[in-house]
Amino acid sequence: MRDTHSKLCEYRGVVTRGVVVLDGPVSLPEGAEVRVRPVKKIRNVVKRKRRMPTLYEQLKPFIGKAKGLPADMAEKHDHYLYGVPKRK
Repeated sequence: MRDTHSKLCEYRGVVTRGVVVLDGPVSLPEGAEVRVRPVKKIRNVVKRKRRMPTLYEQLKPFIGKAKGLPADMAEKHDHYLYGVPKRK
């Protein structure tokens, strides 16, 4: 037996934070069965997030640019930058 609220109507809305939000005041009974169908193709609606570049990709333009550094700079950078005593 169908109740009086089961008229076949069409409601429009949008998805907000994963929840369907209907336009305007809509009064549907708790537990009402509904059917949701996207109006547009999803790939046209959803913007793809761009991949964040890796640290290597971000710093790649600077690799090999520093000239005239001490041969042990990588190992003893604390000494050269901050004056920490050299380790053996």
